[in-house]
Amino acid sequence: MITEIAPAEEKRMAGAPARPGKKRRAWDEVPRWQIYLPLGIYLLFTLIPFYWILLFALRPAGSTSLVPWPVTFGHFQKVWTERSFATYFTNSVYVGIATLVLTTVVALAGGYALARFDFRLKRGFMLALLCSQFVPGALLLVPLFQIFANLRMINSLGSVVIAETVFQLPLSMILISGFIRNVPYSLEEAAWVDGCNRFTAFRIVVLPLLRPGLIAVGSFAFVHAWNHFLFALMFLSDQSKQTIPVGLNTLMSADSVDLGALAAGGIIAAVPVVIVFAFIQKWLITGFSAGAVKG
Repeated sequence: MITEIAPAEEKRMAGAPARPGKKRRAWDEVPRWQIYLPLGIYLLFTLIPFYWILLFALRPAGSTSLVPWPVTFGHFQKVWTERSFATYFTNSVYVGIATLVLTTVVALAGGYALARFDFRLKRGFMLALLCSQFVPGALLLVPLFQIFANLRMINSLGSVVIAETVFQLPLSMILISGFIRNVPYSLEEAAWVDGCNRFTAFRIVVLPLLRPGLIAVGSFAFVHAWNHFLFALMFLSDQSKQTIPVGLNTLMSADSVDLGALAAGGIIAAVPVVIVFAFIQKWLITGFSAGAVKG
């Protein structure tokens, strides 16, 4: 039996004495070198691999200089035209955006049900969602391959989108349910009193407040689908259907590795993700912080 969860009464804490805490050392009293030295060391170890990739991508083939001079963009032109990275890039964009939309929509519906309704075996269902995160994606290859083969979806980008969505849904539903629990239930009740039905109240009142959470969940699904290698490798056999991770794998062989082309392909694969995170950083931090609060 499914019942609606009634809002809990808020506890008033005004007048409760504040608990004495230990006096913390002010930041002004801490020497600056104790702050900047660890951050500088961490930044150095973080940036060295990126500089090494840029070095191989921008310097001419056969050069051993530690400075990319003279700068050449021949490796980027080679992977974009001769190695079909333009096609790989387009396929990755399609898979990433489709996975983002499908995961967000389904997780939003399931998360609302988990947050606003109480039903039998709800705790067991939540536990099953959590336990599904411990299952390696490789174990899903055989059953998913058989399902897609029966549906005649092998060598189709739709099979990768569905597989990525299935893999992302459990965690996304849990996160979305946490975001919805943080929205006061009284806001929906007020909308019902004004004549809205449940869907209209959700669309007008709740959905705008879930923007940070939706951006966090959607970006997480997009980045995972963009970087995931296994599903694209197993379900796509035609080169014109493959994605960027599989395309990077084609640049390596048992005999030799074109380091310049491989580095250029890695930069092409990383730039869209970096741009996305640069624009949604504020929303991403706010969304994950809101989802971490217990409702």
